Parts: sequence; structure tokens; C-alpha cells
Amino acid sequence: MPVLPNGILSYSPADPWENAHQNFTHHFKPGASYDLAIASVETRLADYNAMTANMQWLIGNAIATSTPIRAMGNNWSFSQVAMCDGGTINTKRLNLIFPLGNSSLSPAYLATGRVKEDVLLVQCGTTISYLNDTLEIRSNPRRCIRASGGSNGQTIAGATSTGTHGGALFTGAVHDTVVGLHIVTGADKHVWLERASYPVVTDEFVAALGETAIRDDEMFNAAIVSFGSFGIIHGMLLETEPLFLLQEFRFDNIAYTQALTDAIGNVDKDALRALLPGMPEESDTMKLYHLEININPFSFEKDNPAKGIYVRTFYKVPCPADYVPNHDPLPSTTPYGEDLNGIISQVLDAVGPAVDSKIIGPLVNGFFKSVLRAATPEPKTIGEIFRVSRFRGQIASAAFAVDVKEIPAVLDAILAVNAAQPFAGGIAFRFVKGTQAKIGFTKFATTCVVEMDGVDADVTRSFFTAVWTKLESLSLPYTLHWGKLNFILNEQRVQNMYGADKVNSWKKCRETLLDAATRAVFTNGFMQQCGLDKPVSVIA
Repeated sequence: MPVLPNGILSYSPADPWENAHQNFTHHFKPGASYDLAIASVETRLADYNAMTANMQWLIGNAIATSTPIRAMGNNWSFSQVAMCDGGTINTKRLNLIFPLGNSSLSPAYLATGRVKEDVLLVQCGTTISYLNDTLEIRSNPRRCIRASGGSNGQTIAGATSTGTHGGALFTGAVHDTVVGLHIVTGADKHVWLERASYPVVTDEFVAALGETAIRDDEMFNAAIVSFGSFGIIHGMLLETEPLFLLQEFRFDNIAYTQALTDAIGNVDKDALRALLPGMPEESDTMKLYHLEININPFSFEKDNPAKGIYVRTFYKVPCPADYVPNHDPLPSTTPYGEDLNGIISQVLDAVGPAVDSKIIGPLVNGFFKSVLRAATPEPKTIGEIFRVSRFRGQIASAAFAVDVKEIPAVLDAILAVNAAQPFAGGIAFRFVKGTQAKIGFTKFATTCVVEMDGVDADVTRSFFTAVWTKLESLSLPYTLHWGKLNFILNEQRVQNMYGADKVNSWKKCRETLLDAATRAVFTNGFMQQCGLDKPVSVIA
């Protein structure tokens, strides 16, 4: 064992190691993992820069010992996107947060009307929950993140690197709120990435971090969703907003009609209001933010409100100056949770380890309405609404994205598969603005993310496979969430999903940033499965 620099500790993950949602185990190479901790030097900036040097040391050591490594946060992914045959770098204690001064912002950025409070440099191990606490409660003036996933247990680097999407209809996924990336890309190299079309910081700011600035749209759009394969992401520059609240409205037993799918496909808020009684008018103080549909596949019939869908919306409303967010854990009225995950957990407990297709439908029907709660009467902050959530038991969670206009055909495909092999779970549609990220799975201009959460059993994984292959047989374009179950991915499917040009652009950017030795230590089995480890010149 080499002598470790100050701030690097030897780390022995459990063997076998298990991810946060307990749906797979993994064996890391003994003696190859490390824990990173801030070792106070002089100032927070000095601490940050010292950790950059530590990350370079780890990469150099990995190259010297031919040991693959991967940085990891809260182990939130259902897929093995962050696994490798070597060691893991535990980043969970790296949670420094830096506000910037106007002098650190580029003239071009300030010319857009932005100010220093709009951006924040966040270290990679910072969890979304800690970030919410910092912004919503401790900051002055109070701020909030612009988009969030359904839970807040992920680290900021993990959430962005795998494309965590949320449901911000007009904002985008979590990574779409990132405007700067600090990545350690070698034993003696680290870079600051921004889009050339959207420069944010000054050269002096970059120099203070000891970095080299690369302002390039193609490079930034490749690196922002790269699941740890471009090096170690040390920091991210986030855009935030003045603190706002979200007012929830729910609509139960809504008839699934052609008019409804047209309204959703065109994001026609006036048409939606006509179909959803009680949906508020748009105004400067009431703006649609989040749109979601929940479907019970065992109680669904087109044009029939008795077997309709459940629509959930959130509207952005102003936050009163005296409002105090409450991030304390909330008591649940059921032992399982009052959302789709709660439904699945109850099905799991009732069914047990053997999933019998004959009882799946009645169980899902029995629990669906009892678990879906009414809308929260008072508006809340993002940090209050999207809390830490853990599935109970062995849960399989998959998500794929389609163009919003393909919803009718996609739903027909899912229902056809469900009729042949019943699914022990529920279906949710969430809607998000498309991303510029090269291989961001929310790639469609208005993306519909189809969530499928169910009991983790062979019958469930078979159902997922059947749905994905059904979409392919119908020539319906789709992409798979990098951090959810995506075991069907291979080189050809990745090429089909994103196109050879985007995949090769992503590879080219990786080859430009990382030399061959560094690429080797940041290459894992998941990349090889997807063909993303191959040189640009090799096209499937």
C-alpha cells in the first residue's frame, strides 16, 4: 500500500457491495478503493484545490497499477453504470459549496442580466438534499435548484452524470441546469468546461482553481452526461433561482381521449385546462412547472373516466418572504409511502418472493387508489416536495424516453405487452424539456419519460424487455435511462438511439480530454457493453 496523501484514506467497501436500492451486488478489487475527505489546509479554496491534487494522485496511482477506478456518490443507480473491476472512490464527504462574486462572472454572462446569486460552485459529493438545505434555508437571499429528480438522495455529480430527469416541463433535466464542469482528467491535468455559446466565468476564476479553460459546446455537451467516464468530476457550476413554491393540483379518473393526448403532445395549456376541471389559469404568479400522468394498467380503458388516468401537476408560485421550509422527515399515513413506490411495495409484501401472474392485477387494483393521496393543500418548496425515498424490498425500476407525440402508440404497446404478461407495477409519464447533452436520454424536444416500477423478479425484467423490443418492432424511437435498469443496451442499440454522429462526437471528445492510459482506468464493463469504449473510427 503506497503512502497516501493527506485527505485520501484507504476504503474497504462491503464484499459483496450492494447499491442503495439493493437490486444488485458487486465485488471491488481488494485494496483498490479510497475514501476522500477534506483535510483543512488554510482556506476553503485551498482545501478544494488540494483535493484536486489528490484526485490527480489517485488517477496516477490507478495508471501505475493498471487498476480501473470510478468515483461514486450515494450509489443511487439501479444499473451498473458506475461499477468497475477495480476500485471505487468514495466522494460522499466532498460537499463544499462556493458562492461566486460578480467579479468572477464573465461580461457576457452579466450582460444577460444574471448576477452572482444565480450561480453556485458545488463539490461533487454534495447531495441534492444538502444542497436544498443550503439554498432554501441557510442562504441569504434564499434560492432553490431549478430541477430535481423524484427523490433527493443522489449526489449532484451522480444525478447529472446519469441524466436524472425530474419533471420540469420547461426547464429540462438536472444536468441542464449545470453551466460549468471541473473535471480531473489525468495524473497531471484538470480542466474547466463551459459552452462557448454560454460563457459564465472569467479566466481569473479559472486560474484561481489552477485549471485550463475549454469553452466548447461540443465538449461540454459530451461531458455533462458521461457517467464517470471522462475522469473525476470535482465541481459543478449550477444555475439557481430565487426561492419559489410549487402548488400541487391532482385530477383523478380523467378520461384518456384523443383530445387529451393532442393537448399533451402539443403542450397546449389552454386545451388541457378545458379537459382538467380546476386546472388554474396561467399568470405571472401561477406558471405550470411539472406535469405527470399515472396509469394503472389493470384498470384502464380509453374514453372511460371510470377507468381513466391520474394527472398530477405543480405550478410555480411566489414564495412569501416569511415562509420557512420544513425539510424534516414527514410521517406517512401508510407504512409504505403515498406514491407509486408505495403501491409497488405493498404488492411486493403481499405477493412475496414468488410472483404469480394470476393475482398481480387484483393486487395492483386493490392498492392503487388507496395509496395515491390527495394534493398537498399548501404550496411547498422543491426541497420539501422531492424528498429522500428508498424502495422497500427488491424493486425493479426502469425508464425510457420517447417523443411526447408518440404517447398514444407507446401506451398501446405497453398495454399489449401487459395483456400477455401482467406487470406487477404501475406506469408513470413525466414530461421534460429536451437536452443538448450528446447522449442525454431526454433527447426529444419535449420528452416523455415513461417510468416502469415493479417487483424485481424474472417476470418483471421479462416485461421490460418485451416493452422495449415491442417499441423496436413498431419502429418507435426511444432511449433508456442510464441510471435505471437498462440491461438490454448494447452497441447497436446505443447507435440506434443516439445516431452514429452523436456517439462518435461523444467518443471524440473523450479521446481529446483523456490520454489512452487515463481512458483505460475510466473504462468499465458498462461502457464495453454499450460499445462506448471503442475508438471513434470503429462504427457498428
